Amino acid sequence: MPGTLTEAIASADAIYVSPVSLFEIGQKVRLGKWPEMAPLASRLPDILMQQGGLVATLTPEICMTAALLDWDHRDPFDRFLAATSLVNKWPLASVDAAFDTLVHDGKRVARVS
Repeated sequence: MPGTLTEAIASADAIYVSPVSLFEIGQKVRLGKWPEMAPLASRLPDILMQQGGLVATLTPEICMTAALLDWDHRDPFDRFLAATSLVNKWPLASVDAAFDTLVHDGKRVARVS
């Protein structure tokens, strides 16, 4: 991870992980695209809790925000991540520059990279 992202995570009061991220990791493992993660995949929720992380709630408001975002980016999982960040007013920790193209209510998503 880039230094600024690592520093932001280390200094945060709380770290929320979207259940969508866990799903995406599981998909990559199942499809053989992330074999190094295979031994850990089924234990990720427990590992997250042991390290003090929290699972963000995927609410109806987040789902509708994701669906209705005026954003050309079509990846549904990225839309859920962006909507989770917007609805909860949390910065989004990602190295994916696609989030930089999202402007919602006149503001860019607060992405930490």
